[in-house]
Amino acid sequence: MRSEEFVFQGSQGPLSGRLVTPGYPVQHSVLFAHCFTCSKDIPAAKRITAKLAARGLAVLSFDFTGLGHSDGEFENTSFTSNVDDLKMAAEELGRRIAPPSLLVGHSLGGAAVIAAAPEIPTIKAVATIGAPFDPAHVTHLFANSLDDISGSGKAEVTLGGRPFTITQNFVNDIHASRLVPALAKLDAAVLVLHSPIDDIVDVSNSADIFRHAKHPKSFVSLDDADHLMRRVSDADYAAGVIASWAAKYLPSSSSGQSPTAPDGDVFVSEVDPGGFAQDVLVARTHQLRADEPEDVGGANTGPTPYQLLQAGLGACTTMTIRMYARRKDIPLESVSVTVTHAKRHLTECERCESTPHAVDHFTRTIILTGDLSDDQKVSLLKIAEKCPVHKTLEASAHIETSLGEVGK
Repeated sequence: MRSEEFVFQGSQGPLSGRLVTPGYPVQHSVLFAHCFTCSKDIPAAKRITAKLAARGLAVLSFDFTGLGHSDGEFENTSFTSNVDDLKMAAEELGRRIAPPSLLVGHSLGGAAVIAAAPEIPTIKAVATIGAPFDPAHVTHLFANSLDDISGSGKAEVTLGGRPFTITQNFVNDIHASRLVPALAKLDAAVLVLHSPIDDIVDVSNSADIFRHAKHPKSFVSLDDADHLMRRVSDADYAAGVIASWAAKYLPSSSSGQSPTAPDGDVFVSEVDPGGFAQDVLVARTHQLRADEPEDVGGANTGPTPYQLLQAGLGACTTMTIRMYARRKDIPLESVSVTVTHAKRHLTECERCESTPHAVDHFTRTIILTGDLSDDQKVSLLKIAEKCPVHKTLEASAHIETSLGEVGK
């Protein structure tokens, strides 16, 4: 993946953003809005943007005015200015990369993307995480200071251990903002994610958003996740759900096909440099995960590379047998294959520089059901030996490796 700085003009001055792309031209882009007083750099936001980029999307996350690396004063912002910034970010994203098709918002950012979505005509899907139904919900975070804000026009409050100046204009704006009109006008699919134990934004907010949203709409529980999704597994789960759900509404127009790769390319990117998990995007359409077992330092979130190789051999075997049975009118009811392999990937990887290559041994057990004669069973087993992946593994394959350039 490629990550680059993305600075653009917001409603109150330049805003600092990060654009994450899969490393090749994209058809769809995504805007991510962070939570109240957070920034684009909180772990949950970075994991979600990386996951979506691995899915083949360009993802822009940015710091709202006065937060993170963006210019301006936080006290001059409002919910309305955040919505305006989202719309301006969408315009700039469309000019530079591709018009945004998906909006993702966390907490108050979730409310902001709902409010902005009807004003961005290219939006096809909106996903919220722990979002309040009423933007004024955030005032409970500084409820003890509301009288001081009202009396002086502003007051300094502590949120998340940091000081922020909240103005009466901000309070008035957030109380005047409503999501019901935006949800009524929203012509896009909606995904609502919320944890039932969220102690910052109660899960009842998700029910209100879901009730007022139009179909197609979906709800996914984040179970025991906290509001900021501090656990890696929670952020990773939310990211995976959004990526899978969005695929239905943001279909890819290109499969990465070329004369030398008629089935399309396979794009692999690591999820976390500290582990072994890899996001695998096949033909820019199908996404899966590769990983290592926990006992060797992985998280066991997907099959190992050797297991993927076994899966390829098994799938090719059953497909080849089925095609042959159809062509020969053999009454095959079902076919299944079990494939085992004697090597373990990480062990082989650790000694790959010093150990001579040995012949790999795969064991393949095929089960055939149906009213089959002995001759038919023999012929089906023979055709299994001719499956293309089988022949590739038995032959001496040539692998050409080159160093690519970032973003190309």
